Amino acid sequence: MSTFLQSFLSHEIFSSFPMLFFTIFPLFLISLFAIIKYWHNSNNSCATKKNLPPSPPRFPLLGNLHQLGLFPHCTLQNLAHKYGPLMLLYFGKVPVVVVSSADAAREVMKTHDSVFADRPHRKIFDILFYGSKDVASCGYGEYWKQVRSLSVLNLLSNKRVQSYRRVREEESAKMMLSIQQKNTCVNLTELCSTVTNDITCRVVLGKRYRDEGGVLPELMLEFGELLVIFFIGDYIPSLNWLGKVNGFYSKAEKVAKHMDAFFEKVIDEHIIGSRSDGHVGEGNSDFVDVLLSVQKSNDTSFSIDRTAIKGLLLDMFIAGTDTTYTVLEWTMTELLRHQTVMHKLQDEVRTVVGNITHVTDDDLVIMNYLKAVIKETLRLHAPVPLLVPRKSMEDIKLNGYDIAAGTQVIVNAWAIARDSSIWEEPLEFKPERFMNSSIDYKGLDFELIPFGAGRRGCPGVLFAISINELVLANLVHQFDWKLPDGVEGKDLDMSETNGLTCRRKYPLLAVATRYDINEYS
Repeated sequence: MSTFLQSFLSHEIFSSFPMLFFTIFPLFLISLFAIIKYWHNSNNSCATKKNLPPSPPRFPLLGNLHQLGLFPHCTLQNLAHKYGPLMLLYFGKVPVVVVSSADAAREVMKTHDSVFADRPHRKIFDILFYGSKDVASCGYGEYWKQVRSLSVLNLLSNKRVQSYRRVREEESAKMMLSIQQKNTCVNLTELCSTVTNDITCRVVLGKRYRDEGGVLPELMLEFGELLVIFFIGDYIPSLNWLGKVNGFYSKAEKVAKHMDAFFEKVIDEHIIGSRSDGHVGEGNSDFVDVLLSVQKSNDTSFSIDRTAIKGLLLDMFIAGTDTTYTVLEWTMTELLRHQTVMHKLQDEVRTVVGNITHVTDDDLVIMNYLKAVIKETLRLHAPVPLLVPRKSMEDIKLNGYDIAAGTQVIVNAWAIARDSSIWEEPLEFKPERFMNSSIDYKGLDFELIPFGAGRRGCPGVLFAISINELVLANLVHQFDWKLPDGVEGKDLDMSETNGLTCRRKYPLLAVATRYDINEYS
């Protein structure tokens, strides 16, 4: 039995035999009917065959859904090795093109970017993102253009990101103090999550909410897990009822309800003026202030309601925390595994900063090896291995293949970043490969696309990297690091989780020793 079905059937709802029988038996009948219909359709389709991309055999009704496994990016990479970098799968009856090479990704996200700018509809997005009213999941059109522009100009532009430097520096200093006060192993996973959460909260929401029980870590974890599930009802509408039987929809609605209550509280505090002053930067306005101002202005060219405001806040909050701290976590993991790289990075940072205690944004400009380390982490540990799916808005030829309108497209950024035809020793952590390379992660070089590219590329690249660089530089400047209990780097568990981001399965623990900065005075 496939991993997909094992995961589905292991749910507690199937613990009793009668429920198992009455659930599986209808599926058996449906599958039997589908097999007959499948062979009938395949025999009648010979005359209308098009030049489709290579495709692995598929199971009637399910298509290739049963082949995805717990880590789809790995499974899809293996399939691509056999069927090619442009591969056609079927999730139920829905055609899905999987892109696993830089050249094919360039065709989708640059050459034909306008054709593949739409998003496929998923019910989970409707439940969690207020009817898909956020930037990431809403369909391509005028609404998307307006809300993306609003988010970039008022939160994610280079000018705005630079204005948040005081917040970044204050929160990173707070993190360093917390490490200094600990006498035991440091939980770097928890600390990286905390600092990114606090920075994002202050910039987006106006103040820290961690201490007030706002968004609990376990709630965020559930949110991320729900987003990456390939739920069968999205691809086989006749089986949508399974989402109710196995509790998928009820769990999503519960998570959405808790998230909604949190953002209602945030908005109300801004309206009545009860929040504390977080001083987020230039103009002293956070993103909630901006959105409420837009709503109040009654601009006839673009208006947003309270639901849309909550959708945008959720988008910015999720994107600003989970993916950002994941990069920090994996970077420190690799540095602990590769002490030579750690020491080289420390030498650079300590030489640039000298006897100043804290690294600032001004110091980061000339830290080229630091930037190379982060690039290599993004290459080897893409925070979102499979980019958010796109959808073709019209029939098109792609690398000579016929792609029908409505076809979904998944870009396997993880596989591209480990492509041996592009990268020498692709599984090795070697930041030096970027020291004399112009390849960057901003969406212009398709060998490295952790943030996507084109119209649908992540607009928060500068926001995330500014946090990563400052926190990482301070971590290696102020402390020497080693693994606890004599654990060697080669023995460090590198298992991953299956969620919105590809995080470490187990917390990263390390021993920090305060460094005497006078050595570089």
